[in-house]
Amino acid sequence: MAAPDGQVSTAPWGIRVPRLSEFYGIVIYMYFADHNPPHFHAIYAEHEALIRIADGSTIRGELPNTAMRLVEQWRTLHHDELVQNWALAQEPAALSRIEPLQ
Repeated sequence: MAAPDGQVSTAPWGIRVPRLSEFYGIVIYMYFADHNPPHFHAIYAEHEALIRIADGSTIRGELPNTAMRLVEQWRTLHHDELVQNWALAQEPAALSRIEPLQ
């Protein structure tokens, strides 16, 4: 799944997905032309959750509590960038990397 900054990764199931950010072992990515509502995918170890960009609610899956709190903090800080990347991903276009949580 991991790819050098700015590159598209190939997920284990064979779909090419842009990796937007990675912090504390959490990988954030977004599919090209994905279904609504606007969301991103967060993976931590064997856990995966689809997180709604607008309000941070979980659409599907789950993360451990600490990982979920970190993802929510990151989502809040980078909300506008996530919205912009969602719009770009519908074309598809190259998505912008987003700074990790530090």
